[in-house]
Amino acid sequence: MESGQSTKKEAGRKVRRTAAIGLSLVMASAVLSACSGGTADKPENRVLRIGMMYGSPDQEQWIRQQYTDTYEFTHQNIELQFEYAINYNDMRGQNGEQQPDPYEKFKELLTGKNPVDVVIADYSNLPRMTQDGLLKELDPLITKDKFDISDYVPTVIDGIKAVGDNKIYVLSPTFSSSALFYNKKIFQKAGVQPPTDNMTWQQVFDLARKVSGGEGADQVYGMTINRWGGSDLYSDVSTYVQPLQLKIFDDKAEKMLVDSGTSWSNAIKTILDLYKVKAIPNQEGYQKLSEALNKKYEKASKEGANNYNPFQGDLFGSGNIAMTVADYGYISQMKSNNNYASQNKDFTPVDWDVVTAPVFEEKPGIGGNSYLSQPLGINNKAQNADDAWDFIKFLNSKEWAKLKSRSTYEIPARAEFIKPIDGMQYNIKAFYTLKPIPPDTSNMQDIYTKYPGLNEMYSISQQLFQEAATGKKTPEEVVKEWAVKGNALLKKVKANPKGTDQGGATTEGGTATEKEKVDAAAGNG
Repeated sequence: MESGQSTKKEAGRKVRRTAAIGLSLVMASAVLSACSGGTADKPENRVLRIGMMYGSPDQEQWIRQQYTDTYEFTHQNIELQFEYAINYNDMRGQNGEQQPDPYEKFKELLTGKNPVDVVIADYSNLPRMTQDGLLKELDPLITKDKFDISDYVPTVIDGIKAVGDNKIYVLSPTFSSSALFYNKKIFQKAGVQPPTDNMTWQQVFDLARKVSGGEGADQVYGMTINRWGGSDLYSDVSTYVQPLQLKIFDDKAEKMLVDSGTSWSNAIKTILDLYKVKAIPNQEGYQKLSEALNKKYEKASKEGANNYNPFQGDLFGSGNIAMTVADYGYISQMKSNNNYASQNKDFTPVDWDVVTAPVFEEKPGIGGNSYLSQPLGINNKAQNADDAWDFIKFLNSKEWAKLKSRSTYEIPARAEFIKPIDGMQYNIKAFYTLKPIPPDTSNMQDIYTKYPGLNEMYSISQQLFQEAATGKKTPEEVVKEWAVKGNALLKKVKANPKGTDQGGATTEGGTATEKEKVDAAAGNG
């Protein structure tokens, strides 16, 4: 669900603020007439304060371009101010240092002397926020204003109600999710029926085994767990079991849970078996195939052909992967790939389509790595609740959904405006049929903030999984040793809560964010 965020940030950097204002001018009259109402008299000037858990002033330009410029243009008496509980700039270079509790800092924005009005929340925090009474219920306001949300897709509305005990505390104008992309030609050539919606992981794995084959640059793998492929075993297993929400240790960080059943060992065995029959590429297989393709293009170059490989690192795009789980933004990448391939005789466009991401039998209808882009709620202690609701209605209006329907990386929440990009033909419903994975209701984030040394769990896990990948240990042996070493780490961090970080996941900018650390430690990476 982070890759989608980094994609948006990159897009934001490329979009100039003047362009956003220009777009606002185009949309202003329609949106204003539908969402504001105004009077002939000059309205009084007011301030609307928006609170976010994470952010920084240098990122604010992108947020304003995406969400607030149009509103400010059509509501020129409203001044929008942003407040951040955790400033990203303050976190740089603080490797291993104990960080302030993000949730508690966020609560201060909502309950302090000058509380914010609008809350832009992270989906994972919504269960706790509703339980703590921090957000105003929106159902009465929706009913009072007859604000129609009947066309919100299941991925959004079911996800919202799931974190609010079937009540609505936030609305999200857009979302993103993943689906299973598949190569039609590979299935036709193998004489195998392609995947369909609502297939289980085991059914998809069976298909992957049937269509795998070939060698060298013509090697075809049945699937990859994510679009990049070549992941290490720990990453593949963690991604695979994410809908099951398996725990590594308990909610008090006192005992390892990986050996409390067979779920972890079975998951490791499942992925290892797919590696062995070359249905999924392991790191070595991925590297060999990439090298074979590079040699192919180098040879073609010597013969006078174009040796530029637009699919570098994208084996689905090169036609070597039958199926891959990828996010909505991958459609634009495939469109670009195929446009290039259609103009160069050395490449063949991929004839593809999508179906819903695989699901587990015990978790039907849940999956697809869905996330709500910007859940918007009203602080229960808002000083300007009326404008906060007006702002939320504005960003969730049909006019705004129509504007956002042009996006190539996020999807409008309203079904009426969800259409294939640029008139392309593909199963767009695959992206909004499944329900999102429910947020973890445990206090894992608090635990990780309290015990920063838990980051070492990531290194322990990855090392043991690597030994399974190389055949040095069986899945059962990995889980057994994982529990022993993990329990020793839990005991160590309890004895020394402020112990320094011993390694683990890092981001491009250095230390992993608190959320990334928690995901890695809890097995949700």
